[in-house]
Amino acid sequence: MLTRLSRFGLALPRALPGPPARFVSQSKPTGAAGSPAVTELHPAASTGGHGEVSPYVKNPEYHGFSSDPVVDEWNMRVGFFFGISVALVLGATFIHYLPDHGMRQWARREAERVIKQREAEGLPVLGENYYDPNKIILPSAAREE
Repeated sequence: MLTRLSRFGLALPRALPGPPARFVSQSKPTGAAGSPAVTELHPAASTGGHGEVSPYVKNPEYHGFSSDPVVDEWNMRVGFFFGISVALVLGATFIHYLPDHGMRQWARREAERVIKQREAEGLPVLGENYYDPNKIILPSAAREE
C-alpha cells in the first residue's frame, strides 16, 4: 500500500485536508528591494448603509429573473412554459410534419403504382432494356480508330 502511495510523490500532501501553509522569507532585505512588509494599511471603505444586498437574502426562492419576488416567480413560470412546453411540443410537431426528405415515400408509392399498372397490362415488372435502345445514341465506328 505504501509503495502505491509513494507514486503520488509531492501531490499527496496537497490532497490531504489541512490548513494551507504560508512560507515567509526570514532573510534581510537587500538595497533597492525594500521591505516586503506592508507598512501602511488603508481602512476598508465604509458602505454608509447603501451596500448591495444579495437577492437570496431578500428572496430565498430567487430564480434570477427579477429582484421582486412576485415578478421573479412569474417570469420563471412564463420562461419555463415557453422555453420547455411550447418549444418541445411545437418543435416536435414541426419536425414530425416536415415534408418527405428525399421524396422516399413518394418514390415507393410511385414504384408500387407502376408495378400494378404493368401487371394489369400483362407486361413483366422489369423489362430487359432499362432504356429504349432506339433512343440511345452510340458513337460511330469512325471515331474509334
